Amino acid sequence: MLRTYCIRDSRVVEETDGPISVYIGPDEAERRFLIDSCKLDEHTLASALDPDELARLEFEPDHAAIIYKRPRNYSGQDGVMFKVVSGGIFLFKDRIIIVQAEDIALFEGKQFNKVSTLSEVVLKLIYRSIFHFLEHLKIIKSITGELEHKINEAMENRYLINLFGLEKSLVYYVSSINSNDLLIEKIKYNAAKFGFTPEETEYLDDTIIENKQCGRQAEIYSNILASMMDARASIVSNNISVLVKTLNIITIGIMVPTLVVSTFSMNVRLPIPSQHPLAFWLVMALSAAALAIFMYFWWRKKW
Repeated sequence: MLRTYCIRDSRVVEETDGPISVYIGPDEAERRFLIDSCKLDEHTLASALDPDELARLEFEPDHAAIIYKRPRNYSGQDGVMFKVVSGGIFLFKDRIIIVQAEDIALFEGKQFNKVSTLSEVVLKLIYRSIFHFLEHLKIIKSITGELEHKINEAMENRYLINLFGLEKSLVYYVSSINSNDLLIEKIKYNAAKFGFTPEETEYLDDTIIENKQCGRQAEIYSNILASMMDARASIVSNNISVLVKTLNIITIGIMVPTLVVSTFSMNVRLPIPSQHPLAFWLVMALSAAALAIFMYFWWRKKW
């Protein structure tokens, strides 16, 4: 699917036959057009749609190819897994071709309130991905807090599995953010080839700072979650031990009076004749006394 945009009144707006072309999950015909007519490298084009591809910058004779990482749109079908995808930006002298695997709002948010050049669009797309990562990190932090509370109260494995999913997501996020960091540094190193203005160069420096802060935040969350997993597993094991202990106490508490009653139910001569009018109540009293002694013993042991 193809959408075209242009820059009007310092904003990116959708318009027919604009200089900004966005290909969403291009089909075979669109891929052949991009390769044959637009002279995009076939391998680079495939990399833009490969979620496992690392961010990188390549220069072709008539354009610059940028592969960058960004979070995938969250879906309820993914559970608590947060995934990353790749995107491709191909910057020509007078146009931009953007290739992505899924349909997302690229030009929304305060980052695009003021845009004047195509190269600035490229920088703000990268900055938008950083902002997207930060938004997901806040969500992950919130979900982690809820899962910690549930683990402290329950013993269900699904809460621990969800935490493992979040930990795995953070590992991918850290890797992707670090990959973007290398990409941005390379863009800054080749700023002269892009022809950035002083304002765009300053914006690029701000982007580098924001991405490094985002990376450190993701690493902190990842390290905290990884270091606490053993403690949370111990909490679940301790909860199970407490439950088993309680069930054992209840079981033994039931067995003690049962033993007394079973003793007096034997078909042998007993100290108390079965015809005695208080025989039943004496057996019940002995059972209650045995249970009381048992409970006092557990209470004294503080078990």
